[in-house]
Amino acid sequence: MPPKPGYHKELDSHSMSETPLAQELTVLEQILARKRAELIADKTLLPEAELLKRRQPKRRGFRKALEAKAPAIIAEVKRASPSEGKIRDTFDPMLIARQYEEAGAACLSVLTDKQFFSGTLDDLISARAAVSLPVLRKDFTLEPYHLLQAAVNGADCVLLIVAALGDTELASLLHQAKELELDALVEVHNEEELDRALAVGANLIGVNNRNLKTLEVSLDTSIQLAKRLPADCYAISESGIRTAEDIQRLRDVGYRGFLVGTSLMKQDNPGKALEKLLGR
Repeated sequence: MPPKPGYHKELDSHSMSETPLAQELTVLEQILARKRAELIADKTLLPEAELLKRRQPKRRGFRKALEAKAPAIIAEVKRASPSEGKIRDTFDPMLIARQYEEAGAACLSVLTDKQFFSGTLDDLISARAAVSLPVLRKDFTLEPYHLLQAAVNGADCVLLIVAALGDTELASLLHQAKELELDALVEVHNEEELDRALAVGANLIGVNNRNLKTLEVSLDTSIQLAKRLPADCYAISESGIRTAEDIQRLRDVGYRGFLVGTSLMKQDNPGKALEKLLGR
C-alpha cells in the first residue's frame, strides 16, 4: 500500500513524494533519503561533541522487561504513519503511556521520525517520564550519532533495520549500542535479512510483517521465519497484530514479544484496547 495521497504534502510542502524522483523510489528509500538529510541538520544544530557532554539517564532494561512477561507487548505511541496518514486527532504521549502501563504493556515504542511519522524526540522524553517502562526509540538508525541521540534522550533500546544498513554498519551499530548500554532490536523482513542479522550476533530479533517497500502487511512473514529463529533469540513479531487470536497464533510458532501500534492508537482509549488484546 503506498503512502496516503497528500499525506507527505501535509507534513512538508516540499516533500519528496511530490517529485519525479520519489516516484521511482520505494517507501523505504524515500524515508532513508530524508533521514540522511535530517541527520545533517541535526548534527549542525547539536554537534556530537555537545551530545557527549549531556547526562545519560539510567537504562531500564528493555529485554529484561520483555522476558518478565508473557505475552510481552511493546505498545506503540505514534501520531501517524506512511500507510495510514494521521492516526488520531488528540495525541498526549504521557497519557497514552500511562494507559499502556496500566493495561499491562511490557515496554513502550515511541516513534520519533518527523517527516513520515510526525514524531519527535520530545514524544519519547514525555512518554518515558510518565511511566516506569523501558522505551524503544522507533526510528531509522543510520549512524552512531543516532545512537547517542537516543541514549541522551532516555531511550532504553534502539531499532536497527537490516534493510537500511550494510553488514559492516549493522555490526558496528550493534556493538556501539552495547557500549552505550542500549538494547538493540534488529528488524528483519525475510530469510536473507535474518541470516545477516544472526551473522553479526543479533539475538533480539524483530520480524516486521510489513513490507517496507510496498507497505503491505501479512502475519505469514513472521510464521514463515519462525522456524529459522535460533532458540537463544528473543523473537518479536511486529505490525499487523490486531486480536488476541493473532497473538496466540504467533505464540504457537515461538514468538514471545509483540509490537503493536496502529490497531491500539486508532482507539479512543489505547489502554482499553490493549486490555482487550490481552484478553482482560
